Amino acid sequence: MNWARLAAVIAKEWAEITRDRLFLALAFIVPPILMVVFGLGMNLDVENIPLAIIDYDHSHQSRDYAYRMIDSRYFDFKGYLSDEKDVAKLIARGDVRAVVVIPPKFGEELLAGRAVAVQTLLDGQFPLRANIARGYIGAINANYSQELIADFLSQAVGLTPDQARQQMGNLRLEMRMLYNQSGKSIWSMAPKLIMMVLMMTPPLLTAVSVVREKERGSILNIYASTVSRGEFLLGKLMPYAGISMVNGIFLWALAVFYFQAPFKGSFGFYLLATAIYSFTTTGIGLLVSSFVKTQIAAVVITMVVTLVPAILFSGMLFPLSSMGPEAQAIAHLAPAMHYGMIIDGTFMKGIGLDKLWSSVVSLVVYALVLFVLAYRFFTKRPQE
Repeated sequence: MNWARLAAVIAKEWAEITRDRLFLALAFIVPPILMVVFGLGMNLDVENIPLAIIDYDHSHQSRDYAYRMIDSRYFDFKGYLSDEKDVAKLIARGDVRAVVVIPPKFGEELLAGRAVAVQTLLDGQFPLRANIARGYIGAINANYSQELIADFLSQAVGLTPDQARQQMGNLRLEMRMLYNQSGKSIWSMAPKLIMMVLMMTPPLLTAVSVVREKERGSILNIYASTVSRGEFLLGKLMPYAGISMVNGIFLWALAVFYFQAPFKGSFGFYLLATAIYSFTTTGIGLLVSSFVKTQIAAVVITMVVTLVPAILFSGMLFPLSSMGPEAQAIAHLAPAMHYGMIIDGTFMKGIGLDKLWSSVVSLVVYALVLFVLAYRFFTKRPQE
């Protein structure tokens, strides 16, 4: 390894990056834009569900029941409907996603102590959102029913409503969410977007930079020079690993200050893990560039081998524990999964190297293996 030749390759690559404004924008501007766009578009919180209510009773009890849903932050009340004839059309157009139908004699039946069936119509086009909306309505209904029972007991036995609630049972379920007490999906999603963006852009830039030299024919100068394979590959890798590190800091700032995601861990450990991850992802680009000869092929193959694992097998959208054995095996073969665990630990849980050392070691192994493979398949002999 000749350090002077390595420095010359790095300087040449950096000059190529700064000379091409489009490439420079792709390196530094696109990653933060991707972070913001995905962060705003991948909000998994189910709130402000468009809701309409049909009240056939128009009693004090039916209005009180309806107001429980109207006042909820989970629903966006669109108004009362006179009947059910337009419900299917409204749901089909997406004007409403849920319709609650309060039957006639609702208040009268409740005052008589008889059960009343309230119909709820949900848009099942998005099952996850429909099931969550059903849970919201069920919780509001259960709370209303409990208050009715407490009022009935207080009138029958002569107790206050609070005393009646105490007599209804001593078992009370108290739940508290650890690490994310407000339950905001963006607090978990924003850090994972760092993992996804740093899996997309560094290998793409690295692969395109090498293949671009093949298309231009300038790589023939490398073939004829005294620069070794290792010096050439390291010289190509290091500028993009450095760019990835800078982007890692920018993306961290976006997650913490723009998306308000809590960061409880060590920033130094985050930088260490991000540096290793950057070398790993740029290694993917080097390996891809060893097999392709056109920039289009480099872009397509790089997107396939990076995006699919980053989205499907990293735990970003689906918990690893819910995957089958085959999917879990694939996930553990993806660097994105290991960096995702580090991201979760440093942001949400505040843990560091003592707990996440296995993920760090896995990333180091990936970085070494990818570089060795790229070294093995890259040749200085011109390919026909």
